[in-house]
Amino acid sequence: MKNLIIAVIVVLALLATGSLFVVREGERAIVIQFGKVQRDDESGETRVFDPGLHFKLPFIDSVKHFDARIQTLDDAPDRFVTTEKKDLIVDSYVKWKINDFARYYLSTGGNRLQAEALLKQKVNNGLRSEFGNRTINQIVSGERSALMSQAMEQASTSSSELGIEIVDVRVKQINLPTEVSNSIFQRMRAERAGVAREHRSEGKEQAEVLRADIDAKVTVMLADAERNARQVRGEGDAIAAEIYADTYSKSPDFFSFLRSMDAYRASFNNKQDVLVVSPETEFFRFMNGQNGKGN
Repeated sequence: MKNLIIAVIVVLALLATGSLFVVREGERAIVIQFGKVQRDDESGETRVFDPGLHFKLPFIDSVKHFDARIQTLDDAPDRFVTTEKKDLIVDSYVKWKINDFARYYLSTGGNRLQAEALLKQKVNNGLRSEFGNRTINQIVSGERSALMSQAMEQASTSSSELGIEIVDVRVKQINLPTEVSNSIFQRMRAERAGVAREHRSEGKEQAEVLRADIDAKVTVMLADAERNARQVRGEGDAIAAEIYADTYSKSPDFFSFLRSMDAYRASFNNKQDVLVVSPETEFFRFMNGQNGKGN
């Protein structure tokens, strides 16, 4: 009897726990009964359970929980082609949420990865259509908002069959493919190198002009200086000659004596110099006696 009571208690406990389920905050749940989604008897719409404690038939009903919050689909960048047949690498993201839980479950099995793969395909189809109708200049110069809104509109129409509502579609970044970017960078580098060579050649030309102008001015200045120096030297020589002549006219003997002293000083300035002449020569007349006469 005791074992029977324990068995009854266990069965009742299992029935009690099997008939209760909890929906957490941020989640919604639906009940699957005999492989079908449970619907409201009066309205015929899917019964969606809000957060809280709910009841179900044990061993008959199964509960599927879904995240009711806004989700973010941020996958790897994709390649799109513009109307000019130019490739672009587009990095985008999608904000989405479930708006029809029964349809979402039936179309994706409640698998989020599968749902995002299908959603990504639909969003990319919309983006591919919009990029294919525009040039690179239109995409970059200000039509990005219109592109995203129209792509979201197209994707929303096709994603409704998944029970998904697209909240927003945004393009984060648009880049050229690596091979195209390298080609553009090389062309830009070559153009900049050509401009640099042109500037250098112009600079060298201007430097040569300035150098030639300065050299001409220096030559003229040196010629003027040389002419002035010769003129001053000639004037000095003339004045010196005039002074010598005036001195000679006043005292020829004294002038001759001074000239001889200067000659002696210049001749015997270096002690290593050797002078071989006769003592009676005219050069030593002032050393032979008074007044330049011999004894």
